[in-house]
Amino acid sequence: MTPARRHGFGRLIPLLALLVAAGIHAQTTAPAATTDAGPALTTPTLSPAELGNITVIGTLEQARSEIVPNLGATAYTMDKAQIANIPQGADSPFNQILLRTPGMAQDSLGQLHLRGEHANLQYRINDVLLPEGITGFGAELDPRFVDSVQLITGSLPAQYGFRTAGIVDIQTKSGAFTPGGEASVEGGSFNTVRPSFEYGGSQGKFNYYFDGSYNHNNLGIENPTTSATALHDRTDQYKAFTYLSDVLSDASQISALAGASYGDFQLPNTPGVVAGTAPGGAVWVPGAFDSTTLNERQNEQNYYGILAFQKSTGDLDFQLAAFGRYSSVRFRPDPAGDLFFNGVASQVVRRIYSTGLQGDGSYRLTDTHTLRAGFMALEEFAPSDSTTTVFALDGAGNPTGAPFPIVDNRTFNAQFYGLYAQDEWRISPNLTVNYGARADLYASSGHESQLSPRINVIFKATGSTTLHAGYARYFTPPPLESVNSASVAAFAGTSNAPDQVTNDPVKAERADYFDAGISQKLTAEWQVGLDGYYKLAHNQLDDGFFGASLVPSAFNYRQGRIYGVEFTTNYARGGFSAYVNTAYSVAQGENIASAQFLFSAADLAYINNHFVHLDHDQTATVSAGTAYAWKQAGGETRVYLDSIIGSGLRKDEDLPSGATIPNGARVPTYWTINIGLEHQFKIGGGPQLKARLDVVNLLDRTYELRDGSGIGVNAAQYGTRRGIFGTLSCSF
Repeated sequence: MTPARRHGFGRLIPLLALLVAAGIHAQTTAPAATTDAGPALTTPTLSPAELGNITVIGTLEQARSEIVPNLGATAYTMDKAQIANIPQGADSPFNQILLRTPGMAQDSLGQLHLRGEHANLQYRINDVLLPEGITGFGAELDPRFVDSVQLITGSLPAQYGFRTAGIVDIQTKSGAFTPGGEASVEGGSFNTVRPSFEYGGSQGKFNYYFDGSYNHNNLGIENPTTSATALHDRTDQYKAFTYLSDVLSDASQISALAGASYGDFQLPNTPGVVAGTAPGGAVWVPGAFDSTTLNERQNEQNYYGILAFQKSTGDLDFQLAAFGRYSSVRFRPDPAGDLFFNGVASQVVRRIYSTGLQGDGSYRLTDTHTLRAGFMALEEFAPSDSTTTVFALDGAGNPTGAPFPIVDNRTFNAQFYGLYAQDEWRISPNLTVNYGARADLYASSGHESQLSPRINVIFKATGSTTLHAGYARYFTPPPLESVNSASVAAFAGTSNAPDQVTNDPVKAERADYFDAGISQKLTAEWQVGLDGYYKLAHNQLDDGFFGASLVPSAFNYRQGRIYGVEFTTNYARGGFSAYVNTAYSVAQGENIASAQFLFSAADLAYINNHFVHLDHDQTATVSAGTAYAWKQAGGETRVYLDSIIGSGLRKDEDLPSGATIPNGARVPTYWTINIGLEHQFKIGGGPQLKARLDVVNLLDRTYELRDGSGIGVNAAQYGTRRGIFGTLSCSF
C-alpha cells in the first residue's frame, strides 16, 4: 500500500485528472497561438506541419514562464552551451553547474550552500516542485537533460515557499526543438567509466525525450586524506530521465516526466587510525584492527514523477500538476571495525515518500495589473529504521560484557500546505511593483503556520540600468527526512549515550529577508551586477553529520543572522565569453534550541551565550571562467578555462587554555584551475563525432574542504586532485 493511500492524501490525485479533463473539454474556445518560437523555426529538416506544431509548443512554453515569473528576485541562468564550458560538461555532477553561480560555496559530500544558508534549496522541473529527497552523495539530477537552469534567490515572489535560500528552476530538453540523439562514453582518472545516451523527437503533436547514464569510478566521496587516490571509495551510479508531452490544442498541452537514480558508495578509509577508547579510558575492543580494511557502505535511491496540464485561454494562463517521489538511503556499518574505533555500529535506513499537487495561474486584469495565485499541497511519510550495536558501560565509563543491538524504528508524517496571491502592478513603463502574500501551514507532531507578505520594486532608471529592492517574510519547515528520530532514553548507560538528554523538537524557521541590487549594461556585450542581502531569523535551521553514518540531522539556533554582498560580471561577443562572480557572506547563529542531545556539553554551553559561525559559512567565494568557440571547415572547436576560489569553511578553534570555540576558525583558502578542449567533426550528412578533453585541478593542488572538526562535521575531506578525462560522442 502506498503512503498516499495509507494516509488519504492519494485521493487528491484523481482531482487533478478531473481538472485536466475539464480543461480538455473547454479547449475549443482557446485562441490560436501567434508567438514565434525562435531559432527552432529555421530548422531545415522540418516539414511545414512540424513547424506549426513547434510554434505552438514555443508559445505554450513562453506562456508557462509568465505564470510564475521571478519579478524582483535575483536570477542567474545557464543554458546547455554554458554547461559545455564547465569541467566535464554534461558529464559533470549537477552541483558543479550551480557552483558557478554567485554566492554558492562548495562543501563535502556534494553539498552546496547559497548565501551562507544550509541546504534550503528548492528544485523545480519545468516550473513544478520536485519534493526533497534524503540528502546523500550522488545528485540524482543529470545535466544531460537540462536545456537551461536558472538560480533564483534574494527576495522571492509569493509563489515560492518553504525552501527559500534559492530556487533551482530546470527547463528540460524537448525532442521537438532538438530532435535526434547522442551516445557518448567518458573515461579517465580515478578509473572513471561513464557511458551515456540521449534521444528526442516528435511525431505529430507528441514530443518525447529520454536519457540514461552509468557512472563507475574510484572517487565516489571526497578523499579523507591528502593522497591522490582514495582507499575503498568505489561507486556505481545509474540515472535515467524521460520527458513526454502532447499538444491538445493551440492553447493547451499535457506533459509527463520521470526520473530515477540508483547509487552504491563505499565510504573511504583513512590509514593509521588508532583504537577507540571509552570515556573511562579503556579500549572499546581488545586487539588490533587495520583501518584501511573498514567496509562501510551506503546505497541511495531516488525515483520521481510529474504529470502537468497547462492551458492558455484569453487572459488566463494556468498549470496544474501532480507529483510524487520516493527517496531512500541505507548506511551499512562495518560491524567489527565500527565497534573497534567508535564503540558503536549503526545500520541506518531512511526513506521518504512524497505526493502532492501544485496549481499556478496568471490573469491579465488590465494593461497595468496582472494577478497571480496558486496553491501547493504536499504530504510526506518518512520511516526511519536503525539497529545500533553498543556496549553497556560500567560506573567508570568502560565497556562491560558483549555488545548488543538496540532497534529503534520510527515513522514521521508531515503535511505542507501553501496558498499565495499577488499583483504585478506596472505603474509606468519604467516602474513595476510586485506585491502579495502567501499563507503556509506545516503539520507534523504539531502545527505551525505563517502569513508571509512579499513586495518587490523594479525600476528601470535608464535603458541600461535597472534597480530592484524587496522584502520577504519566510517560513521554512524542517526537512522531514533530516529530523533525527533517535530515542535518547534507549541509549542511556551505553556507548551511544549522548552528553545531553534534552531533545526539544525541531521547529520551522521564521525570517525577515531584505534584498537590493542594481544591474548595468556597460555595452551590448558586457553586463555587471551588484546585490546585497540581510536576513534575521528565529529558529535558524541547520543540519550536520553526527556519528558515523553520513545521514544529516537537523537542529535550530534560536537566533540567526546572515548578510552579504555579491558582484557579478559577464561578457559575450561572437564565440568569446567570460564571467566573474564574487561574494562576501557572514552566517551566524546563537543558542541551540532543538536536538540538543547531538552536541557536547561544552559546545552547547558556549553556543547558548555566543553567536558562532555556521559550519558552512564561507566568507569569500569566487567563480570565474572564459571560453571561446569557433567554426572551421572541418567542424567546431571549443576551449575553456575555469576556476573556483574559496576562503574556506569553518572548523573549531583550539585556544591555549585547552578550550575550544565551535566553528571559531576556518580551513585554509583554496583555489583550482580547470581547462578543457572540445572538437566536433563534420562527416558529411551522417553521424557527427565529438571529442573532448578535460583536466580538472590542472595544477594538482591539495586543498581541504573539512578537517573533521566543527559543528556537525564528522570526517576530514579533501578536494579532487588532478583528473584527466576524455570523452568521445556520436550524435545522430
